[in-house]
Amino acid sequence: MSTRNAGIDEAGRGPAIGPLVVCSLCIPSEHSVILEEIGVKDSKTLSSRKRDGIYSRISELAESHGWGVGVVICEPSRIDYNSINSDLNSLEIELFAEAMRISTKPQPAGGLKVDACDVNEERFGRRLSRKLGDSWKEWKIESRHGMDSIDVVTSASSIIAKVKRDSIVSSLSEQLGIEIGSGYPSDQKTKRAVRELVAGPTPHECLRWSWKTVSRAWSELHGTPIPIRSEDGKITSQSTLEDW
Repeated sequence: MSTRNAGIDEAGRGPAIGPLVVCSLCIPSEHSVILEEIGVKDSKTLSSRKRDGIYSRISELAESHGWGVGVVICEPSRIDYNSINSDLNSLEIELFAEAMRISTKPQPAGGLKVDACDVNEERFGRRLSRKLGDSWKEWKIESRHGMDSIDVVTSASSIIAKVKRDSIVSSLSEQLGIEIGSGYPSDQKTKRAVRELVAGPTPHECLRWSWKTVSRAWSELHGTPIPIRSEDGKITSQSTLEDW
């Protein structure tokens, strides 16, 4: 049996709107050259058209070659609930492990390369190893910043994650009938969308309520702290101005 190589990356860590998407791609080590041949690169360096085309080829090849693809869609409500007692780095450790388990069963040995989501690259790798547990102890885990620009398998996972998230955000924009923009707080389209999406009796479910951009917009409009919701989206706390 050939050695398996896996790469994990995410898309949508910072946006105030929409999900965080994590992808793990696991392939036989000798198939890395196939990814290079179809032009796989860091998703950030590709135009949307080029990225979509490569994504389609990866999907076809994954089907025909039996590659393992694990995609986890982390909804804003889960991000908000996590923020109550934890941090985003810890959540991403969970999501990376979930994606890895979906993409492949534990093998006798393998190599896993991940785009580190912690300022301390080695710490992120150690934490991920602990989260995966003993079943994966024979795997060599390498965690580095910018791994999606270094390793072609991680680059491919970055493309899948990016295309998946972009598709979700595009569908969301159509459903809402408004321009969302990139979802990042610095985007003027996003700022306008956030103000519109907090105008109702509760913030829209597509927003990350725990993000300062969203909570500030809510407070400016309603004069109260933004509500707190559980992982399933139910309101657990609705503060009044007197409570603030």
